[in-house]
Amino acid sequence: MNQKRAFVAVGLLVSVIFLWFAFRDLQPGAVWGQIRQADPLPLLIGAGAYFGAVALIAWRWQFVLRSICLVPLTGLIPLVAIGYMGNNVYPFRSGEALRVLLLRRDYGVPVVKVATTAVVERVFDGLVMLTFIVVPLLFIDLASDEIRAVATFAAPIFIAALIVFLALAAQPGALRRLIHWGKRFVPARLHPPVDKLSEGVIGGLEGLRSPAYLAGAVITSYLSWMVEAGVYWIVSMAFDLDASYGLMLVVVGTVNLAGLLPASPGQIGVYEFFVSAVLIAAGVAEPLAASYALTVHGVIWLPVTLVGFYFLARRGLGLSAISRARAIETEAIDLQNKPGAIPSTDQAVSAPQPNAP
Repeated sequence: MNQKRAFVAVGLLVSVIFLWFAFRDLQPGAVWGQIRQADPLPLLIGAGAYFGAVALIAWRWQFVLRSICLVPLTGLIPLVAIGYMGNNVYPFRSGEALRVLLLRRDYGVPVVKVATTAVVERVFDGLVMLTFIVVPLLFIDLASDEIRAVATFAAPIFIAALIVFLALAAQPGALRRLIHWGKRFVPARLHPPVDKLSEGVIGGLEGLRSPAYLAGAVITSYLSWMVEAGVYWIVSMAFDLDASYGLMLVVVGTVNLAGLLPASPGQIGVYEFFVSAVLIAAGVAEPLAASYALTVHGVIWLPVTLVGFYFLARRGLGLSAISRARAIETEAIDLQNKPGAIPSTDQAVSAPQPNAP
């Protein structure tokens, strides 16, 4: 518990520091004035378009899951919205754990396999973000120390993770041999749980062994984030930024890779700083860049959070399910690894559920 509190404290401190850097030289009245002058129509259109990205993310998850089980999009889209909502309002990316648990509850998919697919999705996201930075910068003259620092930090992490996942997916026997070799260093009573955990990871990577499923996951990854970049571009019209779609790709790539930094839920502070930094490097005035950053953050944060909470409430659950999700996920994995045990998702995540929307 003390470690969790320390992590939350560090995240809040990081958010406060980046908020200070983003707004230290700005007059609040000037920023608010820019926001008040924004055209509301592009904001509404952007908020609606954002759910297209959510649907594509759900479709991507379906491709990754297909080797385990076929889950209809009507079931996955609400879970993705719930996951976004949980990440937006609670630390530790607990929304990811909550959607994993709900998929296990609703469709009986083992927790370890689902959790593995969630990690695979994050790796795809990171590689898309790197592409969004590298490719547009071949055509846009944009010198920014912030962009360079983020890309330099994130690139080795995601490239290494992709290589490892693809290697394990292509050669599952290699992981089994590695686990078999490593078991000599752990007590014999832990061998069955270790075997079950490794088999769960291998099962979660099954989708990467199918060329069709892998291609579907990659294509939908790019499509979903291109739609989100389109949302950024639409919102820019509310401020008459005259920004290119290519610039918005760089903004999306930079701010999402910056999500590796510990911060408060929803990346408050970190988000505003990096969005503003990219726009300022492109020649946008600081007050306008900050106003846009605050507004686009609201457009992609508030609607999906409200919809995600609606779907959560439809399942008879409340915010307490989010706060307990990580602990419940760990418990479920531990129980699953016990011979003959059935994973429990705790009363907080197993309340009676109406028919899924």
